[in-house]
Amino acid sequence: MNESCLFCRIVEKEIPAEIVFENEEVLAFLDIQPIVKGHVLLIPKMHCEQLLDLPSASYEPLMAGAKRIAMAQTRALGADGVNWMQNSGAAAGQEIFHFHIHLIPRFVDDDHHWNWHPVSYGDDLPIAEMATSIRKSIVDE
Repeated sequence: MNESCLFCRIVEKEIPAEIVFENEEVLAFLDIQPIVKGHVLLIPKMHCEQLLDLPSASYEPLMAGAKRIAMAQTRALGADGVNWMQNSGAAAGQEIFHFHIHLIPRFVDDDHHWNWHPVSYGDDLPIAEMATSIRKSIVDE
């Protein structure tokens, strides 16, 4: 546990939260600043700042928890779909530095749109060269 971490304090029940799911490895609770009603945050109970620090053993409990929550959001709220979002690092928009996944129920008429601005691969680094660079940088854990 990290004493200064808001989410660690929620895990320890020092700070109240509307918990929707909990087991030995993960905890899920309603976001207090939801994008839409029913927006859930899923976290590992052990402190881990971001995706790059997440131990491989945490993947399965997080994926299984995410699926259970998404299914519950669909059943309980009548969601038509679910967005999964994970911001890793300050440049990606991470504000709380304890790994977390946003599970956001979506509805056909919710009028919520992501503000995506697609870019084109230019001459400075063609798409094939970028793919090669990423492939060469993948390492086993």
